[in-house]
Amino acid sequence: MGALYDRADIYDLIETEERFSVYRQHWEHMLGGLDVGTLLDVSIGSGSVTLPLLELGVAVSGSDLSGAMLDRCRKKAEERGWSVDLRQSDFRDLSCWSGMTFDCVASTGNSLPYVENDALLAVLERMDALVREGGYLYFDMRSWDRILQERNRFYLYNPFFDGDTRINLVQVWDYLEGGDMLFHLLYTFERENRIFQKETFDEHYFPVARQLLLDKLRALGYGQIRQSCFPSLLGQDAESAEWYCVLAKKERRG
Repeated sequence: MGALYDRADIYDLIETEERFSVYRQHWEHMLGGLDVGTLLDVSIGSGSVTLPLLELGVAVSGSDLSGAMLDRCRKKAEERGWSVDLRQSDFRDLSCWSGMTFDCVASTGNSLPYVENDALLAVLERMDALVREGGYLYFDMRSWDRILQERNRFYLYNPFFDGDTRINLVQVWDYLEGGDMLFHLLYTFERENRIFQKETFDEHYFPVARQLLLDKLRALGYGQIRQSCFPSLLGQDAESAEWYCVLAKKERRG
C-alpha cells in the first residue's frame, strides 16, 4: 500500500470552502490579538490548515517532506493569488530555514507523531530555534491519550462528494506490540450506487502522550500554554476532544 501523502489529489478531496472557512475561524480564535505576522508550518502538506491564515494578513511559509503535497499547496495558493515560500524538507532537519525566525512556528495535521517520541521532542527543539523571542510555537494532532484509552478499531468519516461521485472513507487501526500504530485508510468511490474505484493507504504513527509534549514546552522556556480542541471553534473541552491543539509563548529571556 502507498502513502496517502504521495496522492495529494485524493488527500484533498475532503477539503471544501466550508472547511477552509472553519480553519480561518480557528486561527482567528487562536491568534486573535496576538502579535503574529509571520508563520512557518514545518508540515504544511497541501496547505489546507495553514493557507487560510493568508486571508488574515499573516505571511505564510511552509516546508514538507512530500514534493507532491507542496506542489498541491503551491497550486492552491496561486489559484487565490497568494505567494507562499515553500521548501521541501523533513521536519527533523529544518536547516533550510537556518538564520530565519518567525512570529509563530507550527506543525499541523497530526504530523509530529509520524516519528518516534524522542525524535519528536528533538523536532520541537528545532522548531523552537526558529521562533523569535516572545513568539509562539503551535501544533495540532489527534488525542493519542484518548485513542489508547478507548482502543477503537474503526474510525468512520461522513461521506463527502466530488461532483456526482460519493466518497466514503474508513480508517482501520492496528495497535502494534511496540506501542506504535498502523492506520489503514480505505477510500471507496461511488456513482449511481455502484463502487467503481477503491484506494487504500497505510500510515504509521507513534502515539505520544500530551503531558510529554507540555513538559517539553516548559523545559524549552515556553509559558502561557493554551490548549484547545481542534478546530478551536467546536467548543469542546480540549481534554475530551478527538483532536486538540496547543499554542505556547516563548518567554523573553534576560
